[in-house]
Amino acid sequence: MSAVLEGKRVAFLATDGFEEVEYTQPRQAVIDAGGTPVLVSIKSGEIQAMEHMDKSKTYPVDEVVAEAGEKDFDALVLPGGVANPDFLRTDADAVRFVRSFFDAQKPVAAICHGPWTLIDAGVVDGRILTSWPSLRTDLANAGATWVDEEVYVDRGLVTSRNPDDLPAFCEKMVEAIAAGPHDRQHA
Repeated sequence: MSAVLEGKRVAFLATDGFEEVEYTQPRQAVIDAGGTPVLVSIKSGEIQAMEHMDKSKTYPVDEVVAEAGEKDFDALVLPGGVANPDFLRTDADAVRFVRSFFDAQKPVAAICHGPWTLIDAGVVDGRILTSWPSLRTDLANAGATWVDEEVYVDRGLVTSRNPDDLPAFCEKMVEAIAAGPHDRQHA
């Protein structure tokens, strides 16, 4: 086990409808690298994971986003799933939380439909990223340049398209978190 993330706390922001594997594999990558994953949600209790369109397990929430602050974390991860980011992007506390990581120049990783929340946080204009293909037009309309790549890193923002990209996504996510805050002007 590598300890490149030792002492680092990583927020995973999700709610009902998140894609299970897009939470569990990055979470395990954080643990394997010596970091501490923290599940943050818009509600307390448990949230419902999905395996594609079918319900899977539920996961206990560690912190509620309305009470969470970026200062308590070293990075943010946004799992996908169709419903999850759609719920998150309409929650003012979730949007504020996401934006705060960009304001602090801390690493953010988003996979599949996860970048939807980034649009409402107002943080994709001028960035290059990838996502599930159906988000391409939304991201372009918000000022982003969309690329069809397994993983793309732009100034501390790590993005991937789908669960097939998880090995590359997890590798680049851990690298970005280990590197820490980034300069807005440089990759």
